[in-house]
Amino acid sequence: MQATTIGLDLAKNVFQVHGEDAHGKVVVRKRLTRGQVLRWFANTPVARVGIEACGGAHYWARELIGLGHDVRILPPQYVKPFVKTNKSDAADAEAICRAVGSTRMPTVAVASPAQQDMQALHRVRQRLMANRTALGNQTRGLLLEYGIAVPKGMARLREGVRLVLERPSASLSATFLALLQEQYSELLDWDRKIAHYTARIERAVEADPAARRLRAVPGIGALTASALLTKAGAGAYGNGRHFAAALGLVPRHEGTGGKLRLLGISKRGDRYLRCLLIHGARAVVSQMKDKQDPLRCWLRRLVERRGHNKAVVALANKNARIAWALIAGAQEYAPQRACAQPMP
Repeated sequence: MQATTIGLDLAKNVFQVHGEDAHGKVVVRKRLTRGQVLRWFANTPVARVGIEACGGAHYWARELIGLGHDVRILPPQYVKPFVKTNKSDAADAEAICRAVGSTRMPTVAVASPAQQDMQALHRVRQRLMANRTALGNQTRGLLLEYGIAVPKGMARLREGVRLVLERPSASLSATFLALLQEQYSELLDWDRKIAHYTARIERAVEADPAARRLRAVPGIGALTASALLTKAGAGAYGNGRHFAAALGLVPRHEGTGGKLRLLGISKRGDRYLRCLLIHGARAVVSQMKDKQDPLRCWLRRLVERRGHNKAVVALANKNARIAWALIAGAQEYAPQRACAQPMP
């Protein structure tokens, strides 16, 4: 009998396959090595294949799609309820098979190699920034041990360390000054590396017409535009609200007995992209001053009514929806349509 639904549990070297026919009967349980996977699927009739989102999932999805299979990448939190017994490769493959066979199961869009390249640039830059932050915090703590307090902020830290090195206090030993010089040199080295990757991302954005359209939206810069294309460019979201919800920019809610209570934002999905959108929105809200365009007028009324932080999140949600519309419709940003309530 032919398997119409297949669950593939990915691993580093050993892969587990679980296949069922149209009536839910198990027709194949098989363990494959990495070198056997593509050969086995090439000789298997076309089926719907489920893969749990993990490292290498997008690569295997593209390879199996090339063989003609209908591949679905599933979020792990939606697969876990289908595990009937203790965790094992066979149980996981069966759970994936059952999950991918259910209707209306949310899936993850298969990323293209270009999207994964951009995501890799963002991840490396994010790691460099984390290293620089750790170094800055350590340097600030070391200075505080010697009675030197440096204000928050990377720019103030650089300036503070430079002044200490140029006009050292008599209480600072030569050993500590040499150590501080090494810390300062390492900090500048992190700055150069971060600037290098930022420039690479900006060059990629300038070469992409869709990214240039996104940059016209207030609160969306080169980093956010490139990250948005990586996330929303695969076409996995039905509308802008689904995309904003996938980023955790909609309220959590809980209810019983017909009573619904709205809470803070859900904070689900891509934490990095949500952070970029909120930081960009915060910059717009903080610098709107007396600007009279429709978006700023809407923001000003929202700040007066709901407060600064809620206005920031509301603008981040709006920007996510606008970005989805610009990407899905291949259209230019229209400022007059960005305001929910047109000004008279």
